Amino acid sequence: MNRQNYIFTSESVSEGHPDKVCDRISDAVLDAFLAEEPEARVACETLATTDRVVIAGEVRGPGTVLERVEDIARACVKDIGYEQKGFHWANMNVANYLHAQSAHIAQGVDASGNKDEGAGDQGIMFGYATSETDALMPAPILYAHQILRRLAEVRKSGQEPTLRPDAKSQLSVRYEGGKPAEVTSIVLSTQHESEHQTSEDIRGIVEPYIREVLPDGWITKNTEWWVNPTGTFVIGGPDGDAGLTGRKIIVDTYGGAAPHGGGAFSGKDPTKVDRSAAYAARYLAKNVVASGLAERCLIQLSYAIGVSKPLSIYVDTFGTGEVPEAEIEKAINVVMDLSPRGIREQLSMNRPVYQRTAAYGHFGRAPDADGGFSWERTDLVDALKNAV
Repeated sequence: MNRQNYIFTSESVSEGHPDKVCDRISDAVLDAFLAEEPEARVACETLATTDRVVIAGEVRGPGTVLERVEDIARACVKDIGYEQKGFHWANMNVANYLHAQSAHIAQGVDASGNKDEGAGDQGIMFGYATSETDALMPAPILYAHQILRRLAEVRKSGQEPTLRPDAKSQLSVRYEGGKPAEVTSIVLSTQHESEHQTSEDIRGIVEPYIREVLPDGWITKNTEWWVNPTGTFVIGGPDGDAGLTGRKIIVDTYGGAAPHGGGAFSGKDPTKVDRSAAYAARYLAKNVVASGLAERCLIQLSYAIGVSKPLSIYVDTFGTGEVPEAEIEKAINVVMDLSPRGIREQLSMNRPVYQRTAAYGHFGRAPDADGGFSWERTDLVDALKNAV
């Protein structure tokens, strides 16, 4: 029997968090390659620290993109909003160490003769969905993201000029009868302009936006508030703490409410199943829940490098399923080709749509008209119902 009454906590980080700056640059480089060559291969990693960005990895695609990598990095940092001593988009040093993809990796991934394209690596990937929110996402991570997105909007619009890009949020949500009922604590740390601003000053700025985002009744007289609990937070971003691509994998997915396979997403083209198969697993889990086959659904896929078909498919509906999990596993194989090529084609993934995923979560977002967040569609509902 699953627990029905408990408190669960998830965190998010803003687009100005050092790790997210790196995710953004890596995905922007990926998008630049895909815009010129949809079949490009990219595995781009970024490091950021005081006044310096280092970009490295393996690529196969137009050399003209390599010539633009520095400009791409500067444009990302400028859009995020860093113009501070210690990290400024115009003054930072950018080092580009991207090089050609390994021929030994390429031979496993490329199609040849009767061999279909293989997975870009071995590994396990998870997808999850739950009916507790309209986005079919766990509430703590969904609203932790939304708080920071709202604060970024008012910062960039000039409505709150003393806020700065680096920020973190954390929500503890009390569940009653298996459904979110109350926020027991709110943690919000945000970089700000002046050392003269106190924690109370910052709470006065951010509290109205937090209340605006959270559902009515979730903040109560018992809710604990921790806004900039250490006090001053003026030195932020990569100047305050070094950043790396791929260090916020739980923030990127389900906030700890479901397992993560271990592979990061940002900077990887969709032949890398770390990314594409995790998106496919979310797509399938979301459609299972949207179809009414279960209130919660976890899907695991596994792959071997160079092999096109998944080695295993596992489904867990946590006792909420309307049909046995084994039937859903069979249905998944019917409604979707889970080879790397099949995933990319069904979700139209060879497009430059990844930079927008780098902050505020890869899941729980509305599908975009240009194909972004295609894995959030619920267009498999009828097919799944028919298959079971």
